[in-house]
Amino acid sequence: MREPIYVDHAATSPLHPVVAQEMLAFMTTTYGNPSSIHSFGRKSRHALDQAREVIAASIGAKESEIIFTSGGTEADNLAIIGMAFANKEKGSHIITSAIEHHAVLHTCNYLEQQGFEVTYLPVGEDGVVKLDDVRQALRNDTILVTIMLGNNEVGAIQPIEEIAVLLEGHQAYLHTDAVQAFGALPVSVNHLKVDALSVSGHKINGPKGTGFLYVKEGTKLVSVTYGGEQERKRRAGTENVPGIIGLMHAVTLSQQEMNEKQSNYSGYKQILIDTFMSNDIDFAVNGDLNKSLPHIINIHFPGINVESFLVNLDLAGIAASSGSACTAGSIDPSHVLCAMYGSESDRGKTSIRFSFGLGNTKEQIQKVAEETVKIVKRLTRR
Repeated sequence: MREPIYVDHAATSPLHPVVAQEMLAFMTTTYGNPSSIHSFGRKSRHALDQAREVIAASIGAKESEIIFTSGGTEADNLAIIGMAFANKEKGSHIITSAIEHHAVLHTCNYLEQQGFEVTYLPVGEDGVVKLDDVRQALRNDTILVTIMLGNNEVGAIQPIEEIAVLLEGHQAYLHTDAVQAFGALPVSVNHLKVDALSVSGHKINGPKGTGFLYVKEGTKLVSVTYGGEQERKRRAGTENVPGIIGLMHAVTLSQQEMNEKQSNYSGYKQILIDTFMSNDIDFAVNGDLNKSLPHIINIHFPGINVESFLVNLDLAGIAASSGSACTAGSIDPSHVLCAMYGSESDRGKTSIRFSFGLGNTKEQIQKVAEETVKIVKRLTRR
């Protein structure tokens, strides 16, 4: 039987076996509510405190600066809406980019309906925001800049440290969606100089429905959920202790394995490119490989129909995608590629994203490359 090959890790990643094993006890025996004062609750609270300590250390933060969430979307929503409403007396202007994940874009759309003004910065063909555009967009009433650290479709790495320097002395807070970048790149809130940073568990071989938001001490933020006083009154609701334990172990493993993965994934990208070139098929890499996340490569194949391409890949036992998984199976043109190359370009409809992760091997990627060549030749045959 043919081995299925999964190269869509940017959409979601498989749960690491170690993570699954560590979570089990907190689903069966250590099940107390961490807000309860009895021994069952205290055991859960101790585990929660340990997880917060480990996760805070992974980004150079204080334990009190970590808020556990249900994932990257909630973290983005809490950061953007929470900071916008907490600081609206200072202004109503927000800056973001045209290539953000929909968790950011749709949140900004919502804030526009609430009377806030949002500037959506363009990007170049490398998928990177220009510092001059940020500088020109800044106003006295700008209260928040939210730019992702690494793009989920093309992997473009944004100049967050440089944007932070630009904001020195300005009232605007800086938030970054680090969902794709965390675990793929070293992430230090002290180096990035951000006020808020979002992470999701299921992108780093942790459980779905888990994540965290870093909020720098002293940052004004209002809660967007109402209920109990969990997470220092910043996020109501009983904490998902088994999920958070899983998240802690996934974070630890991601830090330990980062360098090896970076080297492996660089090699995987080269296997794809070399195979495509040696078979003389028409292709182009979207964005700049030298400014991209190690595990993501997005490739334009002129003349192909992306839906047919994905179906053919699936029939060959290969799981890839045309972009973000959060468009619910949509094959609409990628908003990221449209921002990079223009709405008239066909790249938004003729590009495939391959993303690597746990379980992938050189042999698998070679197979992906060879099957892709066959499909391209078949679909572009005249």
